[in-house]
Amino acid sequence: MSLLIYAESAEGKFKKVAFELASYAKKIADSLGTTVTAVTVNAGNSSELANYGVSKVLKVTNDKLNNFNAKAYADVIKQAAQKEGSKIIVLSSTTDSLYLAPLVAVGLDAGFASNVVGLPLSTSPFQVKRNAFSNKAFNITEISTDVKVLSIGKNSFGLVESSTSLSEEDFAPSLNDADFSVKVESVEKTTGKVTIADADIVVSGGRGLKGPENWGMLEELATVLGAATACSKPVSDLGWRPHSEHVGQTGKPVATNLYIAVGISGAIQHIAGINSSKVKVVINTDAEAPFFKVADYGIVGDAFDILPKLTQKLKEFKANNS
Repeated sequence: MSLLIYAESAEGKFKKVAFELASYAKKIADSLGTTVTAVTVNAGNSSELANYGVSKVLKVTNDKLNNFNAKAYADVIKQAAQKEGSKIIVLSSTTDSLYLAPLVAVGLDAGFASNVVGLPLSTSPFQVKRNAFSNKAFNITEISTDVKVLSIGKNSFGLVESSTSLSEEDFAPSLNDADFSVKVESVEKTTGKVTIADADIVVSGGRGLKGPENWGMLEELATVLGAATACSKPVSDLGWRPHSEHVGQTGKPVATNLYIAVGISGAIQHIAGINSSKVKVVINTDAEAPFFKVADYGIVGDAFDILPKLTQKLKEFKANNS
């Protein structure tokens, strides 16, 4: 009876969250004296998962699953859990998995805890710590059902290498044609950039940058840091940046190691969506901007003066330490 994780991938490559889930599940599995199994969908080489404690991979390969389909993917995970007799199923908090986890829980008649931010506090009774109230508080949730589904908060555990021997098995779950009644004609994806979902660092801009023509200096800083670029809601509403870059409670929530906000005042919805980031840096001309109240570091000044200097200093630091 192994723990089961859903190892997310995109274009055949595993996302960072897949390795974080493996690291997390491995710690629980060791405490329970069991192993970790991963179910993958149209993924490539699975050997990377072995570096983070996965002992077995159920490989699902089916062209019908090339585009994400919540019902179909949830059914795949359900069948994998039933096949392995898994009592604990671990998913991430990515956009896809936020749809998946409740469906998996319903399908397995399981208790479900979302936004889990640490290892179980106890396995008998089974208790986990969770973020609550838009990351402003924590609560302790007890799951009493036989099968348990956990959704792990982004970047809340980290990567822990634990090399394990790996076995692979082709898995062909039955697919319900009714789940594919909605046809996906096309999927637009950003290529060649660090995605917000996988980024350890996000550099985000607001209306303080005055227009889309000034985004180059933000992108240059992001390139030096290996970061993803993002924006506030007003910026995406104005059409300065694509909606895919909108972060916040009403956009994409982020939980990065470093979040740099440039020219963003800090509306409550924006702060709620980025509050789980470990270190928050704010650059703004307004010393009274709400964002400074939650910032770990704040710079009061003009971004048009600060960003080029900051970028240059970082380039010099990298050159001297390469």
